[in-house]
Amino acid sequence: MTAQNHPTPPLVIVSGMSGSGKSVALNTFEDLGYYCVDNLPAELLPEFVRRMLAGDNAPEKIAVGIDARSLGDLADVPEALSQVGALGLDPKLLFFDTRDDVLVRRYADTRRRHPLSHLGLVLADAISLERQALKPLRRIADSVLDTSDLNIHQMRRHILTEYGLSGAGLSLLFESFAYRRGLPPEADFVLDARVLPNPHWDARLRPLSGRDADVRDYLEEQPEVATYVAQVEGFLDTWLPKLRSETRSYVTVAFGCSGGRHRSVYLAERLARHCREAGWAEVAVHHRELD
Repeated sequence: MTAQNHPTPPLVIVSGMSGSGKSVALNTFEDLGYYCVDNLPAELLPEFVRRMLAGDNAPEKIAVGIDARSLGDLADVPEALSQVGALGLDPKLLFFDTRDDVLVRRYADTRRRHPLSHLGLVLADAISLERQALKPLRRIADSVLDTSDLNIHQMRRHILTEYGLSGAGLSLLFESFAYRRGLPPEADFVLDARVLPNPHWDARLRPLSGRDADVRDYLEEQPEVATYVAQVEGFLDTWLPKLRSETRSYVTVAFGCSGGRHRSVYLAERLARHCREAGWAEVAVHHRELD
C-alpha cells in the first residue's frame, strides 16, 4: 500500500533554538492528537513519512522535531521538505526563537547542558554556533514564535491557540487552575469546583493530583460530583456547537479550585474526555499549576 492510498495528514516540523520551547511545543501537539517524534535526522524525514503513510494505522496528524542536535543534517532540511511535498503533503515549519540573554538565564535556572556543549564550547559560544547553524531554517520557516517574554504556560497556550490547530474546526482547551493565583485571562467559560468535596483533606490523597486513579475514584464516589459533571456535560453539549464559526478557532473552558491539583484537574480531564468521545476532533488539556 502506498502513501497515495491514505488521506494526507497535516505535518508540522518543529525547530528552533535549544531552550526556546520546542519540547513544550511537541508535548502540546501530542495533546492535540499528533503522532510526535523528536530529534529526527533530516535525511530520514521522507522515509519516515513514507512508512507512516504506508501502514494500516497511519496517524491523522504528525509533528516532527528537527534541530541543531545533529548539525550536519540541517543542510538537508529543504531537500527533505521537497521530497515530503512530492508525497502529497504540505509540511509546515514552525521555528521557535529566544533572545540570547533569555536562553542564558533559562540554562542557568534549569542547570541543563546545552546540546552543543559536547563540542567543548562555553554556553555563549554554543548558543552563537547554534543560531548560525539554524539561520537557513529560520529563513524558510512558515511561522516564527519568539518565546523570550513567555513563560511555559503562556507558551503552551499560544501554541495551542495559534500553532497547534489544523483549521478543521473549533478546537477546545480545557484548563485547570487555582483561584488563589488568579483567573486564566483567556478563558471563555470559568467553572468553580470549590463547591465539591476536596480530596486535599484526605492525607492519603493530598500528595496526588486529579490525574491519579485514587483521586478519580474518590471524586466519582461523591454524588455531588456526578451531578456537577452531568450538568456541565449538558451545558457543553448544548452550547459548544453553537460557537462554531469561520472566525472562531478555539474555546477555553477553565475549572478552578483552591489548589489547582485535585478537583479542577479531574474535571478538566473528565470533560475533555467527554468531548473527545462526543466527536470533537481537537481537544487539549492544560493544568496551569501542574504543567
